[in-house]
Amino acid sequence: MKVSIIVPTLNEELVLEGTLSQIQQLSPHEVIVTDGGSKDDTCKIANRLNLHVIASPPGRSLQMNAGAKEATGDILLFLHADNRLESESYQKMLECMKNPKWVGGAFTLGIDSGKWSLKLITLLANIRSKYLGLAYGDQGFFVRKEIFKELQGFSPIPICEDLDFYQRLKKKGSVILLKEKAYTSPRRWIKEGIFFTTARNILIAILFGLGFPPHILTKWYLAIR
Repeated sequence: MKVSIIVPTLNEELVLEGTLSQIQQLSPHEVIVTDGGSKDDTCKIANRLNLHVIASPPGRSLQMNAGAKEATGDILLFLHADNRLESESYQKMLECMKNPKWVGGAFTLGIDSGKWSLKLITLLANIRSKYLGLAYGDQGFFVRKEIFKELQGFSPIPICEDLDFYQRLKKKGSVILLKEKAYTSPRRWIKEGIFFTTARNILIAILFGLGFPPHILTKWYLAIR
């Protein structure tokens, strides 16, 4: 099975080289970096690694949709610029997606930190994913390309596009939440404060679920680089 890994970027020079180098070690069919207009060396880094770089209007949903449009793989795997996916997790995804039962899924969350408070948040986040069926984009979404097309990709909203997509994906068929992890950087929790970041994320998810306008919610979620 051919896997296209799509990485949306915007001013990610601090973390991108490590992320992309690690992704290349997975030997996917292709890696597509979809840039939303970076002013730093983000695109230079991706080009230096001989990856497919395309330009897109800014906005994670728009960028991921643009990358998916260019993708030629059977499976689309969406990773953030600060995600890390180990070989065991990637191989497990490949193994599972050979079964036509699954339309897509996500990995278990791992926050790349030894702090006990972040370990607790990781545990609670994974309980949420497992029992409430709510997965976030930093858990690494994967989906069959034809299913992605049927869903018309990510909704063009400025925030919570991941929650929206995962809920719509579940309506298309069986999804799998792998026990293997996709790791994400702790930079947002460290920068904004662990308690504040966690409480804010929960509040945004609840308000989004209640139908609160995403263009207002996004004002509470600042870009962290």
